[in-house]
Amino acid sequence: MHKNFLCLKDCSADELNYLLRRAIKLKSRFKAGEVYRPFEGKVLAMLFEKASTRTRVSFEAGMAQLGGTSIYLNTSETQLKNEETIEDTARAVSRMVDLVMIRTGPHSRLEAFAKESEVPVINGLTNDSHPCQVMGDIMSFIEKRGSIKGAVVTWIGDANNVLYSWLYVASILGFKVHISAPPGYSINPTQVPDNDDCYDFFLSPKEAAEGADLVTTDNWRSCGYDENQAKRQSKSARWQVNETVMKAAKPDALFMHCLPAFRGQEVSSEVIDGPQSVVWDEAENRLHFQKALMEYLLLGRIEDV
Repeated sequence: MHKNFLCLKDCSADELNYLLRRAIKLKSRFKAGEVYRPFEGKVLAMLFEKASTRTRVSFEAGMAQLGGTSIYLNTSETQLKNEETIEDTARAVSRMVDLVMIRTGPHSRLEAFAKESEVPVINGLTNDSHPCQVMGDIMSFIEKRGSIKGAVVTWIGDANNVLYSWLYVASILGFKVHISAPPGYSINPTQVPDNDDCYDFFLSPKEAAEGADLVTTDNWRSCGYDENQAKRQSKSARWQVNETVMKAAKPDALFMHCLPAFRGQEVSSEVIDGPQSVVWDEAENRLHFQKALMEYLLLGRIEDV
């Protein structure tokens, strides 16, 4: 029975810590110029039903660096456009490749594909979850500050797929998430861990950031939401990560953003382009974490970590 990577709530602390250690090891070896190509003859299918920059490049580059190849499938160029079911697509595609990554809308659509797939399936983003993003973020934190256990991560802005992934991994790895969201844009109680000790709510971004080791946000044009953007931005205007917010955090606090960013909206230029920002390391680490993940799904644990 193959493993999938659909939602962080399905993972154990042991699995996630292994993947983080392995990702850091693979990155180190890659930076040292070591050639490691265990995926010769392996094929990754990438099914995109939403636009992407970093997800596509990181998976495609990662597969190539490991010696495999990848196939890009856009919904508008496949029979999904003509209403072929996602289940039939899974039954066919999974017989021809070794691994599938999907970036889609409803999480149930990802689950329906995975149920019929004969090969491992990776969540490249759904409306409810973005696990690869958050694991790359945690890898970046570990590189800069060491273990994330016991840390405080502050989320500023509306509750979305990235925040839900942060909450699940916080409940697994043992850290706290402080949330400050605009009225009407807070979490959906059905999408959070049972362990509510892993998060707290704050009225203002500054209060949420007090004592934080990491401050993170996302743009106000979140994937999967069709609400009028002008209305959304108007309601979110006070929830900008700026220098005032960062000064409330610990002096050595990091700033992260899953990108794309819109300077002057959810984050000020002074913060995202400032010394506390690690957004480009964070973006790069998507590549290295996903290499470790694909290796794990296809080859199992490699114990030279």
